[in-house]
Amino acid sequence: MEIRKKRVQIAVLGAGSWGTTIAIHLHKLKHEVKLWEYFPENVAYMNKTHHNPLLEGIPIPPEIPIFNDLNLAVESVQCIVIAVPSHTVRDLLKNLSGLVNKDVIFINLSKGIEENSLLRMSEVIADVLDHSSEKIVTLHGPSHAEEVSREMPTAIVVASTNSETARYVQKVFGSDYLRVYSSSDIIGVEVGGAIKNIVAIASGICDGLGLGDNTKAALITRGLMEMIRIGVRLGGREETFAGLSGVGDLIVTCGSKHSRNRYVGEEIGKGRKLEDILNGMSMIAEGVHTCMTVHQMMKKYGVLMPISEEIYKVLFEGKNPQKALRDLMGRAPAEEWHSVLKS
Repeated sequence: MEIRKKRVQIAVLGAGSWGTTIAIHLHKLKHEVKLWEYFPENVAYMNKTHHNPLLEGIPIPPEIPIFNDLNLAVESVQCIVIAVPSHTVRDLLKNLSGLVNKDVIFINLSKGIEENSLLRMSEVIADVLDHSSEKIVTLHGPSHAEEVSREMPTAIVVASTNSETARYVQKVFGSDYLRVYSSSDIIGVEVGGAIKNIVAIASGICDGLGLGDNTKAALITRGLMEMIRIGVRLGGREETFAGLSGVGDLIVTCGSKHSRNRYVGEEIGKGRKLEDILNGMSMIAEGVHTCMTVHQMMKKYGVLMPISEEIYKVLFEGKNPQKALRDLMGRAPAEEWHSVLKS
């Protein structure tokens, strides 16, 4: 049976730029879509104007109802898309408790690691709702909302411990401009999707300091090694990080004008304070929260992640970015690949 020809009932929870883009995308594929937004004033505005200010020039089809009431949003749906910032996922799920049945498929779009518990987002879903991991997938990859909303060709990956569930979601989401690959390595996909945001902040700092292509290339490559280190330590597979949620996400996030995390880093490199930068942003830079949790993970698992460690010091301890760069460059000599796998 061709899944895309079957109308699937889907709730998208989170009406940021990416959640709204996904809701519009699924509507184009003839699915029955409902969108949920936390702030009632935003709900009223979007229902009235059929427009999200975060997606300039992209209309929201009037057939997509937008709710502030979670009960109405998830009623009778087969799939629930989680598209809120990672640090708000647990609270959202607590409010879902008792509203969904065990057969609902959860599709996580959030990129991050939960602070203190150090759980990945799929693990948070399973933990709060006592939901089977076989009914949870994560959808990550290089996919700026600004481009997907304009149907620019994009490739992403859906990962699950259950290959049948992954293939189902692959068919539900796939289109002629959004190609969806499947993976059984949900650990690697989620770790890559989270940690690339830290590397993007570092990349932005390079831009803010006026450094060159050589510096950024070294940073991204060594940042990838850090992703592999922690990902493999947590049970992910090395090859996953050569894919869309590893190298692919690094390329788009570290170099794009759309990247919020790269922007944060650039402004820090120019000398601005983190608090001032975040207060002036309308969207969340996930890398700031992820940097705190990865700092906890480095201590817990004893994994060497010097770039992530220096970015933590710059963001939260006031370290000068130039000094952080000198400390990175002055580390003891090491083998390139052997040190990644063994350190």
